[in-house]
Amino acid sequence: MTPLPSIFVSHGAPTILLQDCPARTFWRDLIDLIGRPSSVLCVSAHWETTTPTLSTVPHPETIHDYYGFPDALYQLSYPAPGAPELAKRARDLLSAAGIDSEVSDKRGLDHGAWIPLMEMLPAADVPVTQLSIQADLGMAHHIAIGKALVPLRHEGVLVMGSGGAVHNLSAFSPGNDHVPDWANRFDDWLAETLAAGDGEALANYRSEDGAQAHPRDEHLLPLGVALGAGGVGAKGRALYRGFMDGALSMASYAFE
Repeated sequence: MTPLPSIFVSHGAPTILLQDCPARTFWRDLIDLIGRPSSVLCVSAHWETTTPTLSTVPHPETIHDYYGFPDALYQLSYPAPGAPELAKRARDLLSAAGIDSEVSDKRGLDHGAWIPLMEMLPAADVPVTQLSIQADLGMAHHIAIGKALVPLRHEGVLVMGSGGAVHNLSAFSPGNDHVPDWANRFDDWLAETLAAGDGEALANYRSEDGAQAHPRDEHLLPLGVALGAGGVGAKGRALYRGFMDGALSMASYAFE
């Protein structure tokens, strides 16, 4: 079996599903670019736990974990089956790498998972499970998690990090096409760093406009998992780059 790349997608604001925009068009073509998976392991910025945790729910609910948006967004659902066997396999791989983990029999799919998947796999017929992040443990920890999950790519699994390449909500401005200089600089630095496969530089990203691009780490940490899951020497290939709503980068990358 030809291994799938691991990927990172910037999922933007929930309102993206109510807009015609280039990022949505890109998502619709993404599976054609990388290959159809047998299942998906999503690492979303919107599930934070103290210990890496995997969802074993056989029929995950669609979680509307946002507030103050149009009613239409609360009516959407993504009824993909869960992937409890994949969760067990991922947990075994983490254990073999010396990484403790837990399971949840309640966690559904948050919007970091189901919003891009609704466009990527609209039939909702591919099993999906989620793996949580640990926002206080930093990028190196998440790269290590990704490295433990490399075998999944050879088993038809799409390891997908979902967050934001630039995510500073104080600069979120719906409909605004102006991108601040610091956001452009960080987005360019990130593309160059990933193209070089420089995990060490990524782990120290706050020295490169990073503190302004990410006041909190949580939306960049899934990128570390995707990089690590690409395997030894993996480099990041930019699949899409662009901004929307001011300083929200919608950049996506593949690693292999």
